[in-house]
Amino acid sequence: MNILRSFSDHPASVGESYFGHLAQATAFGLRMLFAGIACILHGLLPFLFVSTGSDAMKALHAEMSARRERALRSGVTIR
Repeated sequence: MNILRSFSDHPASVGESYFGHLAQATAFGLRMLFAGIACILHGLLPFLFVSTGSDAMKALHAEMSARRERALRSGVTIR
């Protein structure tokens, strides 16, 4: 496989450019990181961040599902 294609194949498979995919994946990753930190803090201090982790996961799942549906409706074959 051509090394340059490895940077564009997956983003194209979800209807994004390399940089668009980088930005989206970074945004999702940072949100997961912050939610994870909130979960750890909740474990230590149960009265803090009571629903932050689960709320973040629900929101991320909904956004990712909506993005997948939009890509499928536009004819993109998702791998």
